[in-house]
Amino acid sequence: MTKIYGYCRISTMKQKIERQIENIKRLYPDAVIISEAYTGTSLDRPKFTKLIEQVKRDRAKGTNVTLVFDEVSRMSRNAEEGFKTYKMLYDLGVELVFIKEPHINTSCYRDALNSKVSMTGGDVDIILQAVNEYLMKLAERQIEIAFQTAQAEVDFLHQRTSEGVRKAQAAGKQVGRAPGATVTTKKGIAVKEIIKKHSKNFDGSLNDIDTMKLAGVARNTYYKYKSELKAEMGA
Repeated sequence: MTKIYGYCRISTMKQKIERQIENIKRLYPDAVIISEAYTGTSLDRPKFTKLIEQVKRDRAKGTNVTLVFDEVSRMSRNAEEGFKTYKMLYDLGVELVFIKEPHINTSCYRDALNSKVSMTGGDVDIILQAVNEYLMKLAERQIEIAFQTAQAEVDFLHQRTSEGVRKAQAAGKQVGRAPGATVTTKKGIAVKEIIKKHSKNFDGSLNDIDTMKLAGVARNTYYKYKSELKAEMGA
């Protein structure tokens, strides 16, 4: 029996995790999907950490495990951490699959390590041993490069974003929400209408507590909308 897990992660709210799930399910329809949101400002990935612990328990029981990622950056965007985790899982006997980078799947790594040149028992074995060691290093280097590339892509995007922000600020453009700016929502409009109509501070006869109950909002939200309404009306 083999347990198959698919791990999916997004790092921004603009990303769609469905694509990763679809890619994994297309090849591994029985995979148990674990997904979470993770930002570059936080190294905390609670679901991934729990998944690794579950994988360790499965292997301790002798259960075969396949762990599938849509791409290597979903496993880790930090090259050093990613390669360390890869080696740890490989040593546990876990099959790692990277759909978009199949050349670093553990099956390929294992094949590379097993494709050693046979010794002859003669003087040439010194050269053959060096070739074997080189092949092992080459296989490991391929994996390291994959994680380094993923990290470099993220670092490049962060750099471009920072440069864009600095350029916009230098041009006098507002980046992000302006200080003191308010956000208009349908709920906010509705609540303000209730406050304006029923609060004795405006056109109504109810005190703050009764108006708050009528509007169905928390105290802080109520007073925020009330303050905005006064500012809008020049009160």
